[in-house]
Amino acid sequence: MDIATVIGLVLGIASIIGSILAGGTLGAFIDAPSIIVVGGGVTAAVFVKWPMAQIKTLMPVYMKSIFNTAPEPIAIIERIQQLADKARKESVFALENEPVEDEFMQKAVKLAADNRPPEVITSILQLEIDALGDRHKTGIAILENVAADGPAFGMIGTLIGLVIMLQNLSGGPEELGKSMAVAILTTFYGAVLANLFANPVANKLKFYSESELLKMNIVIAGILGIVAGENPRVIREKLDSFLPPAQRVKEEE
Repeated sequence: MDIATVIGLVLGIASIIGSILAGGTLGAFIDAPSIIVVGGGVTAAVFVKWPMAQIKTLMPVYMKSIFNTAPEPIAIIERIQQLADKARKESVFALENEPVEDEFMQKAVKLAADNRPPEVITSILQLEIDALGDRHKTGIAILENVAADGPAFGMIGTLIGLVIMLQNLSGGPEELGKSMAVAILTTFYGAVLANLFANPVANKLKFYSESELLKMNIVIAGILGIVAGENPRVIREKLDSFLPPAQRVKEEE
């Protein structure tokens, strides 16, 4: 579970509510027509832009920003080094029955144990990387579209409210003030939707996607080194290039 996402959402909501209560009441910021314009409009735009199959994945993708953890590259590299040590001491065929938890690494190990040529291994695993990247891009794109559509429908709601207000100018200053406040609320809802619930989550999902793709590229490089019969220490040095300098194993170690 990514507690950072939870902390960010809770802190953002608390900050908004706190600022409202510091100078007014929550009731003044609740307006059903404004919620309908922004919520209904954004939902309608999502259905127009995307097929139903992609829309169904939106909630599971969104929840990944909370119930997901980025893979640790160091742990992946250390596991590959263990596999390289075993392949060097025994043979690459000995990896066939080696338990591997990560599904992608397990597939790569099986391809190596089946004595597939390096180019075949690279081709098969690269196709999986490309497919995963495309799936991630779709979910992120939907959220980015929601972030763009929220303020747009907020502005539409504001224009609707202004038109209604101008049609009732005879209501006096107090009524005009209330009407103006309601018109502005739709812009408020759209901005909150975009900048707290959509854009930040899309950014977190981008980070997870890049971390997953990095892990998969590390696996490919490691497995190709094992298939080529390279020294496990050489393989480790190659894979360490994926890490920041501070996390790399020092040569004397």
